[in-house]
Amino acid sequence: MAAPGERKFQILQTLAGMLETPGGEKITTAALAARLDVSEAALYRHFASKAQMFEGLIEFIEQSVFGLINKITGSQQSGLSQAEAILSLLLGFAQKNPGMTRVLIGDALVNENDRLQARINQLHDRLEATLRQCLRIAAGNGDTRAELDTTAAGNLLLCYVIGRWHQFAKSGFRRLPAEAFTTQWALLSADLKAKV
Repeated sequence: MAAPGERKFQILQTLAGMLETPGGEKITTAALAARLDVSEAALYRHFASKAQMFEGLIEFIEQSVFGLINKITGSQQSGLSQAEAILSLLLGFAQKNPGMTRVLIGDALVNENDRLQARINQLHDRLEATLRQCLRIAAGNGDTRAELDTTAAGNLLLCYVIGRWHQFAKSGFRRLPAEAFTTQWALLSADLKAKV
């Protein structure tokens, strides 16, 4: 018999796995329980609701992504290098976790509790604020165009990532988000950089 923490993790892992199915049918607690070979009541011993299960996935995403972002910003001095590494991280995270991508774009949260989408929106806002900060560092070091609007540029970078996440999910996970990132970063950053 699994320990409570292990069972909770197993439920979240199975939920994430079910979200990896192209087509994105609505996930029910009955289907989740059947996949785990337990009763629905057993699920509710670990989570008060399906919304709480999705919150567990969002917490996992937040902890994983922002933990790695903190390492990037702590180890890299260049704001542009930070932004590039963060974009690469966000695309790579989605590529390794297709089910989580459906949570990140809100696709898996349709018809679920509204607070879940609000939480994803907050996560997007935090990512955008982080990218803006990277660009401010770059501007402070003279690495960007003097007239660069860091707010608009930070939003553009986040929109690029979200667009890649959408393509990945809507293609049935065939169009890999990190594909051609090096070339695309060169195009994106060319307009950010200070002209020499």
